[in-house]
Amino acid sequence: MARSAVATPSISISDRPMRIAWIAALAGGWLAAGPAMAQQSPDLVSKTELRVCADPANLPFSNDKQEGFENKIAQLVAHELKLKLTYVWYPDSQGFVRATLMKHRCDVIMGTVVGNDELATTDPYYHTGYVMISRLSDNITADHIGDWHIAGRRFGLIAQTPPTDLVIRHNLMDRVAVYPLVVDTRVDQPGHQMVRDVADGKVDVGLLWGPIAGYWANQDGDKLRITFINPEDSRVRLDYHIAMGVRPGDVDFRRRLNGVIAKDEGQITKILRSYNIPLLDEQNHPLAADQNATPVQ
Repeated sequence: MARSAVATPSISISDRPMRIAWIAALAGGWLAAGPAMAQQSPDLVSKTELRVCADPANLPFSNDKQEGFENKIAQLVAHELKLKLTYVWYPDSQGFVRATLMKHRCDVIMGTVVGNDELATTDPYYHTGYVMISRLSDNITADHIGDWHIAGRRFGLIAQTPPTDLVIRHNLMDRVAVYPLVVDTRVDQPGHQMVRDVADGKVDVGLLWGPIAGYWANQDGDKLRITFINPEDSRVRLDYHIAMGVRPGDVDFRRRLNGVIAKDEGQITKILRSYNIPLLDEQNHPLAADQNATPVQ
């Protein structure tokens, strides 16, 4: 079992957005990177531990019981690097990077968007995007938000996330149930709630970050359909490559992580598949699900 530490948040209530969904929504990370970040000393990382910065309550990504797919990938990385796995837990709120990684309390964030200005990122280890989630019984096959077949449907949308642009473009806001982006996830899980609302018939089409949709839809067996949203044109970005994030000066550590990603690509993908994470290839085509993957319950 990995050793854990808790970094005390600077806020009393965790106004924590969903990992990655918020990065994608704001398209620049939590905070703007200042000039001091470029002055990091090289490789100030632990030589004996893989110290992971993570959220203690953010499935399917991570939790303090180590049940998330990022936890499983961290275990794999620690094994390959022959390091003891330890965690610093901190709510995934504004200031997460500054309060954890940049204070040298931990050395790696397991999931961030490639090109995040605040971090140096590894090679990507998966590619995913925003999806539509609907009931199989409704036989909704559209992949465009503007498809006339779904124009009269009720939509679910996380506030301020990229699909918002398409909803506004097609004048559908009056048919949208808006779920909050910034929440205290100790008591509120808007992504999970949206999936439940689709399954229960309160919403017809949910517009949600793929890993969240895939994981929670899997809990409802075969009742739900997931389809990647067609962005319609280049003005709307809905797909992202996900990598690990380290401090800009930790060049050798980043190189070692890249080595693990290259060597264990198949095993990492197997972990993602077991959590029902929808994946894209480099041409933005959906990858077929692995029928042999053992699902996580």
